[in-house]
Amino acid sequence: VAEEKHFSLATATSLSKKLQQIQFADDMQEFTKFPTKTGRRSLSRSISQSSTDSYSSAASYTDSSDDEVSPREKQQTNSKGSSNFCVKNIKQAEFGRREIEIAEQDMSALISLRKRAQGEKPLAGAKIVGCTHITAQTAVLIETLCALGAQCRWSACNIYSTQNEVAAPRLKHGVAVFAWKGESEDDFWWCIDRCVNMDGWQANMILDDGGDLTHWVYKKYPNVFKKIRGIVEESVTGVHRLYQLSKAGKLCVPAMNVNDSVTKQKFDNLYCCRESILDGLKRTTDVMFGGKQVVVCGYGEVGKGCCAALKALGAIVYITEIDPICALQACMDGFRVVKLNEVIRQVDVVITCTGNKNVVTREHLDRMKNSCIVCNMGHSNTEIDVTSLRTPELTWERVRSQVDHVIWPDGKRVVLLAEGRLLNLSCSTVPTFVLSITATTQALALIELYNAPEGRYKQDVYLLPKKMDEYVASLHLPSFDAHLTELTDDQAKYLGLNKNGPFKPNYYR
Repeated sequence: VAEEKHFSLATATSLSKKLQQIQFADDMQEFTKFPTKTGRRSLSRSISQSSTDSYSSAASYTDSSDDEVSPREKQQTNSKGSSNFCVKNIKQAEFGRREIEIAEQDMSALISLRKRAQGEKPLAGAKIVGCTHITAQTAVLIETLCALGAQCRWSACNIYSTQNEVAAPRLKHGVAVFAWKGESEDDFWWCIDRCVNMDGWQANMILDDGGDLTHWVYKKYPNVFKKIRGIVEESVTGVHRLYQLSKAGKLCVPAMNVNDSVTKQKFDNLYCCRESILDGLKRTTDVMFGGKQVVVCGYGEVGKGCCAALKALGAIVYITEIDPICALQACMDGFRVVKLNEVIRQVDVVITCTGNKNVVTREHLDRMKNSCIVCNMGHSNTEIDVTSLRTPELTWERVRSQVDHVIWPDGKRVVLLAEGRLLNLSCSTVPTFVLSITATTQALALIELYNAPEGRYKQDVYLLPKKMDEYVASLHLPSFDAHLTELTDDQAKYLGLNKNGPFKPNYYR
């Protein structure tokens, strides 16, 4: 032991002397705040090429293994000889099937609903046109709808969130899919139109996420829209658009607001975002959050989930809010509520989750510090004013999939993720179990609207009945081996409740 101590001391002394003798050539040089022009060129492709790439939003976001030929230009047929679809590569169907089977393992409640109801075929005769994120979890939902008797045609609600391998295997089940990762804006609307516009097939139900499909049918196919028996919408943005139609007296079909159901708000919006925000940020930037200053715009359920995750990793979190109730909640949760202008120069990360537009403007972007990360957790790409960054004086560099460096003339760069679109589904994945809750809610909403007797639902927007909300939750409890306590007759009478529920009033959120 004495010899080991002597050796360690001698080694440490020797190393210390050597370090003292090292002369750093740049000791007296001032630290360069921004990379030089030469440095920027060496970090990626040439500036001119990167700038060009940033304006072609489609192909550069596809996987590197994919070819650059647009699926619209390919001639593809499935095993039945049909070409009534448009996906990236139908040959990926086998791999996609495995992805779907993995998702099914954590969506036991939806599979349970499928097994319970498939004998009755409650959706027999339903022709559902859908526009959602196309992931393995959505595939389980679509196959459940088909098992319950529905015919389906599907497109994507986000140009970056489609899992190409998952889109392919659904074709074997007769579901026409028009979607691929990295669509252009023109592709996006073309896919929706192909889903709706088919000779000999007319939709009578809509399942939407964001309201784009509903908007397209309403504007382009008014006769089809009038014959729709029900619309199910799951996003804040889409629900807002439905209420606008209703207020203007233009909503001629009943619609179900799934977004404001308890099972969607409290689970998908909160718990899903609590986990997926970190996944999306780390996959794209490799950032360490301990000590980082982050501003989260919006403290709704999505904002609450994001903030909880960031705080747990040691980030310093600020909140911006317009609602005094949400602002007070943020204060009570230990966050400082500020205006964006007050902290925009100092924060390292900016996250939007408001459902609004122009939350982060060009003025904010101009004032951000070098290497500030900017991303959006809301459904729509309107929250960050990305259009204002498409100007000649700014240079765009693609550094990896879904990550752009926007460079100012002085060398400052802002890290923009997914071009301001939904971060978690564009840049990573989301927890399957939580999506099972949302998917089960959507399926029940479709069944309810399709089978409701005439007159139960008028031309308006409705919330999912609380009894169904509670049923969705009960289907997921066995996964945790949870056991509910039952009310006694005396307790139920005291509370004025039915022993079997619902346990919350319809206005409860």
